[in-house]
Amino acid sequence: MRSTRIAVSAAILGAFVVPALSATPAGAAPAAVAAVPAYSCHHLPPLPYEVHTKAVTIRSKASSKSTALGILYKSHRFTVHKKSGNWLYITDRTTGIKGWVSGTYVYRDVRVCLS
Repeated sequence: MRSTRIAVSAAILGAFVVPALSATPAGAAPAAVAAVPAYSCHHLPPLPYEVHTKAVTIRSKASSKSTALGILYKSHRFTVHKKSGNWLYITDRTTGIKGWVSGTYVYRDVRVCLS
């Protein structure tokens, strides 16, 4: 009985493994890793800040409890003047409002440099 279980288990395992192994042509070499040219991108300017949600509140101070001055929408362009912790002091170029926004919703994408 034990040998029957082993034979059945091997048959079931073979049913799953053989198709996966046969998906690669017999004469094919292992897949080579694509060569990426090594260069440095540290000379490129940093990526711009973007709003990564529909909208974020512009506040008078770097606190979620401070007075709301306006709303910075995803489509608005803005300038970052300084950073304090996770808060950014910005100017909304669409409306001209200056104030603080949370860095949780407004941040830079990161460029990965290979060197």
